[in-house]
Amino acid sequence: MRPDGAYAWFRLAIAILLSTLGGVGMWSVVVVLPAVQAEFGVDRAEASLPYTLAMVGFALGNYLVGRWVDRVGIILPVIGSALALSAGYALAAVAPTLLLFALAQGFLIGFGTAATFGPLLADVSHWFQRRRGIAIACAASGNYLAGALWPTIIKWGLAVGDWRSTYLTIALILIVTMVPLTLLLRARVHGGPLGADLSAGGVAKSPGTRDLGLSPAALQGLLVVAGLACCIAMSMPQVHIVAYCVDLGYGIAPGADMLALMMVGGVVSRLISGVIADRLGGLIALLIGSVGQGLALALYIPFDGLTSLYLVSLIFGLSQGGIIPSYAVIVREYLPAREAGQRIGFVIMATIFGMAIGGWMSGWIYDLTGSYAAAFLNGLAWNLVNAAVVIFLLLRDRNTRRVAMG
Repeated sequence: MRPDGAYAWFRLAIAILLSTLGGVGMWSVVVVLPAVQAEFGVDRAEASLPYTLAMVGFALGNYLVGRWVDRVGIILPVIGSALALSAGYALAAVAPTLLLFALAQGFLIGFGTAATFGPLLADVSHWFQRRRGIAIACAASGNYLAGALWPTIIKWGLAVGDWRSTYLTIALILIVTMVPLTLLLRARVHGGPLGADLSAGGVAKSPGTRDLGLSPAALQGLLVVAGLACCIAMSMPQVHIVAYCVDLGYGIAPGADMLALMMVGGVVSRLISGVIADRLGGLIALLIGSVGQGLALALYIPFDGLTSLYLVSLIFGLSQGGIIPSYAVIVREYLPAREAGQRIGFVIMATIFGMAIGGWMSGWIYDLTGSYAAAFLNGLAWNLVNAAVVIFLLLRDRNTRRVAMG
């Protein structure tokens, strides 16, 4: 089966649909949080526990499900994801206590959502060679598309019913759509997409094509540091932009619009970074995203007018969106393909923990200083760590190529 062929693009289209459907687990609890808080009669900190557990489940799931994909292919893990998501939403819909609701969010919804991100990116990467970067970027965009579509659907559900009936509806939608779509990912012929040995799920087992002169463990560790650092930086605007606008006296609505603008810019950024990765490599794409994100973070400090914040938020979205898919491209360029699921999942797990740590850290710095200026500077410092790691890897790449050329 030819790489970059018609079947590869067919699989990519299915992957985008699955990512958009399964991505509901990242956004639903945020939308229903006020209603859940009111029903269970808890404060905002307690009501935030389900989101925290969902993120923990999502982070761990990217790595653990990725390992499963490496062994059995994508079919069983994504069907398992659909079952877990559907069961999670059904259980959460009838949960009598906040604790049970939170556990359903973490162990079923968060974990189930993971299979439709990192592991799905790994599977897509095996079916492309020349267009691998843009393919991974398109698949990763499903997560942002979910953020654009599902909150609107859920808000409509809340308007005509309540959060429990909305959750039951989501459970039904996921089970009747994701399972049939996943079955379409069965390879139609024997043999690998890249002419390589296959596992049961059609995953190519060819090695990475490039060498940095580093052991796989060392490169994995550096990518984890880079992923953690970039997302600590990334979290400052994404998590706190609404609160920042409220502090400046602009209110909630402009902050929410800026967050939506970041997501739209993020989709564009992912597609552009995919094209760059195909032409110049994943490390160059990652460095461009890192530099752009650092520039945007720096611009937030002196420019706090309403129009300026909209513009800077757009710049931020156009920079940061392509960063995460670039890690998947780098893993496929330099690390063994047979371990792509777990290695991509592990780096993505680090980025999610970076978002969690960074969101808390920015709030902590704000409480200490009474301003977000220091929090933006903290994000910029972590962004420099990310850029330093990427530059180091680029220099290693150049040196190994020079040695190979004699």
